[in-house]
Amino acid sequence: MRKLAPSEMLSLRELLQMESNALTKARATRALVEDNELQKQVDAAILAAEGRIMGIQQFINENHVVNVKEVH
Repeated sequence: MRKLAPSEMLSLRELLQMESNALTKARATRALVEDNELQKQVDAAILAAEGRIMGIQQFINENHVVNVKEVH
């Protein structure tokens, strides 16, 4: 894969941050929902957000988007 441009890396970081924020809000909302059907919808949204976050992380790892160095 070609090396990502700085603007693409920034967009990827922003996308990951947005998904993380949405997941945090969905988890907080889950505790407030009393309707069973709505709880199922929130649970589905949480699972979907977790899947998208894992997909982004997998893309970053597999394509060596970020240089990860071992800490001693």
